[in-house]
Amino acid sequence: MFDNIFAAIEKWMRELLSGMVESNLSTMFTAVNQQTSEIAAQVGQTPQGWNSSIFSMIRNISDSVVIPIAGIIITLILCYELISMLTERNNLHDVDTWMFFKWIFKTFCAVLIVTNTWNIVMGIFDVGQSVVNSSAGVIIGNTSIDISSVITDMEAQLEALGTGELFGLWFQSLFVGLTMNALSICIMLVIYGRMIEVYLTTSVGPIPLATMTNRDWSHTGQNYLKSLFALAFQAFLIMVCVGIYSVLVQSIATDGNISGAIWACMGYTVLLCFALFKTGSLSKSLFGAH
Repeated sequence: MFDNIFAAIEKWMRELLSGMVESNLSTMFTAVNQQTSEIAAQVGQTPQGWNSSIFSMIRNISDSVVIPIAGIIITLILCYELISMLTERNNLHDVDTWMFFKWIFKTFCAVLIVTNTWNIVMGIFDVGQSVVNSSAGVIIGNTSIDISSVITDMEAQLEALGTGELFGLWFQSLFVGLTMNALSICIMLVIYGRMIEVYLTTSVGPIPLATMTNRDWSHTGQNYLKSLFALAFQAFLIMVCVGIYSVLVQSIATDGNISGAIWACMGYTVLLCFALFKTGSLSKSLFGAH
């Protein structure tokens, strides 16, 4: 009698654990699949297209607060240049009319650059968006992880496992599922963090661009433009990372090892997160921004 009771309890435990394992496996990669599928659409947008409300707020702040500061910087720089230019000419004893035309032309260019800051910024990100959209169809493949397609005859394999093995597999699937949810948040942080960095960088654009026409301080404006190009082309590097990830997850060996398959999927996703976090510094190093 006790044998029948223990057998019934063991059967009930096996069915319970098998059901929980299948449930965990079916929902394990849902969050990551959703995040990776949205990456191309997220990084392929300009600052204006990603969130028009934030863009309008940043532009209003720039126009009302930052541009007046840039105007003051231009005034100080040009006054300093004019004084230096005159003192270098033997204290006005060797004055050339052409140098005043040159100074006026530099003033015109400085004002033109600052007043068209947003056109310059949007032009750079339009170039980056064009590159991302052109490469999307070539780079991005199927990034969705479907564990049921990786592991054939799952139910038969679960039935062949003992109670202890099922409990161990359930714990692994639970742990990997929690880890994958955390990794999906990391992917979101990279994508959203990049866009926030874009808005912060563009908000102060008129100030570094105000130094572009000065020989001594122009490196500030040049480095700012490099930073913009780095942010724009970081999206392309993100696309390449996701493309590599899609190839890796689709090439997971279907050897019938459930535990090995889910850990391989998690390992590739960890690798994706690590690579995404590195795209920012890599892009800046490629463009020489600091």
